[in-house]
Amino acid sequence: MEPNKLIHESSPYLLQHAHNPVQWYPWSDEALKKAKDENKPIFLSVGYSACHWCHVMAHESFENQEIAQIMNENFVNIKVDREERPDIDDIYQKVCQLVTGSGGWPLSVFLTPDQRPFYVGTYFPPLDSYGRPGFGSVTRQLAQAWKEKPHDVESASENFVNSLQKTESITIPSKLDRSVLDEAAVNLLSLGDPTNGGFGSAPKFPNAANLSFMLRYSKLSGISKFQEFTLKTLTKMANGGIYDQIMGGFHRYSTDSRWHVPHFEKMLYDNALLPVVYAEAYQITKDEKYLDVVNQTLEYVLKEMTSPDGGFYSAQDADSEGEEGKYYVWKKSEIREILGSNSDLFCLYYDVVDGGNFEGHNILHNNINLSSVAFQYGKTESEARDIIQKSKEKLLQERNKRVAPGRDEKILTGWNGLMITGFLRGYRVTKNDSFLKAAENCIKFIEEKMIENGELLHTYKDGQAKLRAYS
Repeated sequence: MEPNKLIHESSPYLLQHAHNPVQWYPWSDEALKKAKDENKPIFLSVGYSACHWCHVMAHESFENQEIAQIMNENFVNIKVDREERPDIDDIYQKVCQLVTGSGGWPLSVFLTPDQRPFYVGTYFPPLDSYGRPGFGSVTRQLAQAWKEKPHDVESASENFVNSLQKTESITIPSKLDRSVLDEAAVNLLSLGDPTNGGFGSAPKFPNAANLSFMLRYSKLSGISKFQEFTLKTLTKMANGGIYDQIMGGFHRYSTDSRWHVPHFEKMLYDNALLPVVYAEAYQITKDEKYLDVVNQTLEYVLKEMTSPDGGFYSAQDADSEGEEGKYYVWKKSEIREILGSNSDLFCLYYDVVDGGNFEGHNILHNNINLSSVAFQYGKTESEARDIIQKSKEKLLQERNKRVAPGRDEKILTGWNGLMITGFLRGYRVTKNDSFLKAAENCIKFIEEKMIENGELLHTYKDGQAKLRAYS
């Protein structure tokens, strides 16, 4: 099949769609002019390379010849990598949240030729199902509405724009009053899960900035419960399936309230921000478990997310071999075969069971004290810890033989800035020279590759830096 206009892009996400039957354009003057010249509405699809549901919708709808034909005949179809163009994503994500009450990716927006939204959603199945309209039906109906009911479309777009403009009227106070901090801290704590930590119920995101704020507010106010809640959250996350127990590094979020079943993609920004909070927790408590998370997460970034030039890659996919999480989960029989006589102790510690704790497989997570496990097997805590560490090393060697998830090797200036901070904070508490060197190498990379005519650029891939950087 002949490639579409995305074939000339550097974004891994856009290149994933370069051979779709949909005649995709990148966001460009050419595409916007085509929409105006032909008086065609725009279908805008926003996502990113590690997004599981983006892959699903692409396979179900954008690779479907019949749906592609409807899209090509009636719309100018534009595909945007939200990591390359956070400005575009931000505008239409706000619209989606206003209209539907939620947002996310893939973001699916139908626009007038002058880029005003008139219909918005996220993932659509290909056919009508479970009360959700199918993408084929949506595209047919909206194409018909554009031709036969232009006034209805115009009215919808005006309502969307008016609602969006109301959210943009922000007043900036002259100074930050202490009461603002008090209210923020109390409101955050009221949203907290007292049993499992974190904010709200499922899905649960790490929210590193909120946790950092609560540690600072606890110090400021002298009220210990804010610190206690934060430390509980950090401990539960580090013990959960959201944390890669074999190699280190955090998955994007937990699909349940207990941090057990993650959405398996790994994003650079999470693994930049979270070591900072764990380093702060270690500075406060001197508890080695927090230091271990800092070390393991930054080592993961060094091994898996660092380019030869010193920049840091953006993400690792959730999927491998067409299955989400396949790279990370285990059968108990596999672990027995690899670990031999030490498997029972390891399996008890990480809740590995014969029938699996997740869809017939096991996600490693810990909900039992090391002392209890050591006692049950007649070991000292030190002996049990040593067995677990050596077992993890063996399992990592075995896991490395599997087909690894895809990696988005786009390098983003803003996320690299976060990662520089992560490595420097990590160096502060570990004194690991490789962390300091990683930060220095990345700064050098940005200075040499990401600045052009005195202007900082946003994204780098395949030797090319482009797009103005965003604050």
